[in-house]
Amino acid sequence: MAEEVVPDVVISRLPWYLQTLNQLARQGMHTVSSQMLAERLGSTAAQIRKDLSYFGGFGKQGTGYSIYYLIEQLQRILNLDRVWQVVVVGAGDLGRALTRYQGFASRGIEIGLLFDVDPKVIGTPVGPVIVEDVAVMEEKIREKGIKIAILTVPAQAAQEMADQLVAAGIESILNYAPITLITPENVHVQHIDPVLHLQRMMYYLGDKK
Repeated sequence: MAEEVVPDVVISRLPWYLQTLNQLARQGMHTVSSQMLAERLGSTAAQIRKDLSYFGGFGKQGTGYSIYYLIEQLQRILNLDRVWQVVVVGAGDLGRALTRYQGFASRGIEIGLLFDVDPKVIGTPVGPVIVEDVAVMEEKIREKGIKIAILTVPAQAAQEMADQLVAAGIESILNYAPITLITPENVHVQHIDPVLHLQRMMYYLGDKK
């Protein structure tokens, strides 16, 4: 029997569940019901139970979920039980801010490489790493075996950089450039365009007569 494919929308909700569980753990709680999780997340208890059912049974009827056990299981499901090195391409304001962001370390993420094409910034330190030339990007990524990249370059350069990342063995790209990337089916891309998100939010601010 073929293994059931977990919908991407379900995977996208798991980090939110994990974040909320960690908040509850810091508050000293040990168990939580699907209803309480739903109230915290603006979801429904049925949705949470359905999402978690893709990965097995984690709770008991009437007693809810063990928070620490569920945290451990979600970390395993999301492959967060190890440190993942990430490469950042683009040492502009956004790329530099992401490289310096201290919140990554506590979540199993380490910025291992940072690249740019500007001779003025190549060789300068940004947080714990030195900006390197894009010309050596493929070699350096293969050398470190990095599989995840963050792309913060201008739109006109994004596809070319994405092609180089794929050639270097990158399997997941978080793309901040305002352009849809074309990549092989085995390369997972997440697009983050703040303008699009703001435009979506503006809908809710309009006059709904």
